[in-house]
Amino acid sequence: MATDIQDTTYAIDAAAVMRLLPSRPRLLALGEPTHGEDALLDLRNELFQQLVEQEGYRTIAIESDCLMSLVVDDYVALGTGSLDEVMEHGFSHGWGACAANRELVRWMRAYNDGRPAYDRLRFAGFDGPLEITNAASPRQALTTLHGYLSAQADPDLLPCTRETLDHLLGADDRWTNPAAMMDPTQSVGQSIDAVQLRLLADDLVALLDAQKPYLVKVTSRGDWGRIQLHARTATGLLRYHHWMADSSSARLTRLVGLRDQMMAQNLFALVAAGPVLAHAHNSHLQREKSSIRMGGDPLEWWSAGALVSTRLGEEYAFVATALGTIHHQGVGTPPPDTVEGLLYALPEDRCLVDAQRFASTLGDSLPAPRISPWFGYAPLDPAHLTNSDGMLFVKDVRGASAVKDVTGH
Repeated sequence: MATDIQDTTYAIDAAAVMRLLPSRPRLLALGEPTHGEDALLDLRNELFQQLVEQEGYRTIAIESDCLMSLVVDDYVALGTGSLDEVMEHGFSHGWGACAANRELVRWMRAYNDGRPAYDRLRFAGFDGPLEITNAASPRQALTTLHGYLSAQADPDLLPCTRETLDHLLGADDRWTNPAAMMDPTQSVGQSIDAVQLRLLADDLVALLDAQKPYLVKVTSRGDWGRIQLHARTATGLLRYHHWMADSSSARLTRLVGLRDQMMAQNLFALVAAGPVLAHAHNSHLQREKSSIRMGGDPLEWWSAGALVSTRLGEEYAFVATALGTIHHQGVGTPPPDTVEGLLYALPEDRCLVDAQRFASTLGDSLPAPRISPWFGYAPLDPAHLTNSDGMLFVKDVRGASAVKDVTGH
């Protein structure tokens, strides 16, 4: 059995990944089973750099705030700001503290140096402005959209003034109250002001669409993409806040689903501009339903990968990552009858696995599911093997986590 399994593994490089796929996908997604480990992020960097250089990918997108990431994109594409400023202000979830993320941004900027604009790498976050314990105020997204339309469209067509928006938005801290995540009565998402803002946001987006034939002529392609990003983020955030205030039993399920819907919309927009490399937790990129326990309750929802794959088909590829040990987090040697245990018995420290051939080697008997002793690590579901295009396996993840206090996917 060990010999048969070893026949399904290869050294990790871009060429080996591409050989597993029928053609170069428009969206190639790499997942990870835990966050904040520089060893996994270093591997991501190595593989993504090869895919950029050998396969022509020109956008790298990660699981970070889509609006904050514009700061990073300006730096890597135009050299705006400093690396220190970008790492402090361009990432959510504490990702700016990751040494591997810093190296990725530094490399992207160096790669772009001297290149023509059309051939430069671009950076994107494809998560919504959603931290683990709260959602952002819709102010930035709404006021940016309103400001653009005020400058470009007939003022009489706007549904409200900037002053009206500011009045309805109020203080930002009422939107970002962390208590609202678990207590819907603490959310302002269904207040009279919030309901009015949802209507105004809908009218602003409708005006943007109605004026598109003119607006695309007077707006650069890059700026038009950013305005569309602010438009869908405004409506997405207000929808998310609305359901934060919901008191039904489906509240948390709806919220995790809405987050991945926002992720999927951002990925669709990025892919429309060219081939994309994406990196996030396995649970956001897999083709199957995802699950998590939150507040003691099991939640299931369709991931961004599942949503995107329904439209892109074979132009979407997903490579999962599995790992053996994270001793500094209490994750020891995997049981031998699990996917991770079978791969751990091989001599390689890391390898690329042909997931389809690996599943065929196992026959009709699925490996046992691995149980994680640490909430921050999600083992691979054996039933998902056949819906992955490939799998990276890292035997031992050593050293302290790159980011502390990361508690969610």
